[in-house]
Amino acid sequence: MAPLLRRSGLLLGGCVILGIGVGFLLGANLGSDGYSTLVNGVALSLDLEFWIANLAIGVLFVALAATRKVFPGVGTVVQVLLVGVTVSVALDVLGCPEELATRVVFLAIAFPVLALGIATYLGSQTGAGPAEAAALAWDPPVPFRWTYSAVQGGGALIGWLLGATVGLGTVAVILLLGPLVDVLAGALHLDVHQGTSDEA
Repeated sequence: MAPLLRRSGLLLGGCVILGIGVGFLLGANLGSDGYSTLVNGVALSLDLEFWIANLAIGVLFVALAATRKVFPGVGTVVQVLLVGVTVSVALDVLGCPEELATRVVFLAIAFPVLALGIATYLGSQTGAGPAEAAALAWDPPVPFRWTYSAVQGGGALIGWLLGATVGLGTVAVILLLGPLVDVLAGALHLDVHQGTSDEA
């Protein structure tokens, strides 16, 4: 029972923390993450609603990860739903400030919060969301900190080519978020790989 409660706490708490981090990132309005940039680019180019493009790309990423033996789980569904709800609440509370200095502060806050949320929810060993699953699918042989940067960078590039906008926040996500997740996961003794712990 204790391991189940611990994993449930890591999953739910991690998703809420991740949603707050996304709220700060979007509130900064200095560029979204690469995955969202990809979704936005596909939505713009195909004249789709954002949520439809997001669902289609999410399913595609999870399916591709499954071919590399990174399978979805309850955490995959909880991540998508709970993070989405938390982002909506966070944006209502935080708003989108106009002052550049405040937006930069929002961006600076976003990164440790995002990294903590990702490390924590992945540490629950209950399944990864689309972007994280795609990155974990190639670790090994390439460490997560670099595969995550590759997924975010590739998504940003394709999204930009399809008409989405990028910014300072996008570049920062590509360069910093994967390594920061790796550092925090190590500090908290959490294994971000799915199905590799003794509890899984």
